[in-house]
Formats: sequence, C-alpha cells, structure tokens
Amino acid sequence: MTDRLPDAAKIAREAAHKASRRRRRLRNDGMAFDYLKIGVSRFEWRDPYHFAVTLSWGQFFRGAIAILVAINIAFALLYVAVPGAVQNLPPGNFFLAFFFSLETLGTVGYGEMAPVGLYGHAIAAVEIVLGMAFTAILTGVVFVRFSRPQARFLFADNPVIGLHNGRETLMLRVANGRFNTLTFARVRIGVLLKEMTDEGEDFRNVHDLVLVRAEMPIFPLTWTIMHVIDQSSPVFGLDAETLETMEAQFFVTLEAHDTALRATVQDVRTYSHTALVHGKRYAVAITRNENGKPVADLSKLSVLEPDPHAAQ
Repeated sequence: MTDRLPDAAKIAREAAHKASRRRRRLRNDGMAFDYLKIGVSRFEWRDPYHFAVTLSWGQFFRGAIAILVAINIAFALLYVAVPGAVQNLPPGNFFLAFFFSLETLGTVGYGEMAPVGLYGHAIAAVEIVLGMAFTAILTGVVFVRFSRPQARFLFADNPVIGLHNGRETLMLRVANGRFNTLTFARVRIGVLLKEMTDEGEDFRNVHDLVLVRAEMPIFPLTWTIMHVIDQSSPVFGLDAETLETMEAQFFVTLEAHDTALRATVQDVRTYSHTALVHGKRYAVAITRNENGKPVADLSKLSVLEPDPHAAQ
C-alpha cells in the first residue's frame, strides 16, 4: 500500500499541471484550429468593431494606448508648430505640448496653459471633439468585451477509444467549468477527412458522428460524449496509419444556456488524429463526500487509466 503512494502523488501532480496548462491554452485560444488564410486582411476598415472585440485583452490595451499616444503626439506637434498658440508654453517644448494635448483630449485643463488665438482655439476644439469621440468609442468597446457571454467548458486533452457496453466507442469527456448549473446543453462531433474523388483529386470532407446522447437537459458537472464505432461510423475500420494518411481532425462544438448570464454560451475544440488514445479510459472524477453530495475533481478531467475490458 505504501509503495503506491508516490505513484498516486505523481499522478495527482501531473493531473494538476495538465489542468493548469489546459486552462492557459483555453484562455489563449479557445478555437484551437491550426490554419492560415491568405488573400484577406485581419483588419477591415469598414468593420473595425469586429477587429477590436476579437483581439486579446493585452493586444486591445496595447492598441488603445498606442492610438492615444499617436493622437497626442500629432496634436503636440501642431501646438509646437506655431509659437504662442498655447499660453505659457515655451517655444519648441514638445513634452509640455504633449501633456497639454493629453489634458485637452481628456477635457480636463488645469488653467496654467490655454489655447491662444484662432489657430490655438481651432486645434484645441478639434482635439476636444476627437477626445470625446475616442472616449465614447473606447468605453463602448470595453463594455462589449466585458459583457460578452463567455463559455467555460473544459475539454479533456485526449479523446479515447475503448469498450463501452461491449462496443467499440469513441469517448470525450467535457466539464462545466462554472459553479452554476448549465441547461439545454447540446454537442456535435465531426471528423474532417482527406478523401479521394472519382477524378483522383484530394477532397476534404466533413462527416458527422452520431452520438449516443447529443443533448443534456442539465449540465452541472461532467459529461462523457460517446460515439459508437460500428459499420455506419465514418471512422469504422480506420487504424492510426490510415487516420494519419487521411489527415483526420475531430472537432467538437458545444453550447449550453448559462442561467446566471441568461444567455447561450458556445465553444469549439479540435483534436488531431494523434490525440486519440486506444485502450484507455478516463479516471473517476466524481465522488461523493460524507454527506452524499457529488464532488467533481476537474483536475482529473484528462487523467487516463488502463481499460481492463480492452485488455481482455
């Protein structure tokens, strides 16, 4: 019994590390699709809103600060270009002009410096209007980014293929990462295969995998999604070498209603054929405490153990 304690501790540490790594990956890239697009631009002048809301928070704030600095540099140069346009601004003092521009853009003003003459007032007026527009747009985009419903689904690192009820089954475990119960959960799994047409050309085709259960009325803890690999399955009889040749990719789309947000949340995850694990099963992640209440240990979401039925 004592010999197994180090192994159990090691497994627990590895599970916690994988869970932490998975959370970081999900925050960075929930889609997990690996592809490139050529011939299109990520930024479209006619649709800056979509560009702004799809940036990461770091990119968004760096971009906002860069725009703010660029605007104030431009107006500071305009103030410095005409000596005497700003009261108490020494000629050629760019740094004071920059901070005066920043105060004007924010419609603050401290009284020491003020625009003088038609030129100074005209530049200041334009900057004030621009500052109000910039503040309104930035506030709106920040609000949208904060208020967007975000999914917090956790996906196991590897789908497994093993026996369930005596039949070969593709299984994937997912979990509700929220503390509140989700409702009306729906899932779909598809597989993208490179096939050959009758004309001898490569063709990528998407096949839906029929699931044992594709909907859950409530989704409080975990859910093991299952697809029976029978003769009607698109992956029936495909071994690891064939899946590699066909460049198989499995993709999972999951959505549910978040009762706390009063909104539907969605997420998608893809798996390469190399992520498939044969002859394994997921370790037990749900136990009961002394009061009989179910307890889900989501650090074990991706922990695998040998499938004794497959060994037989």
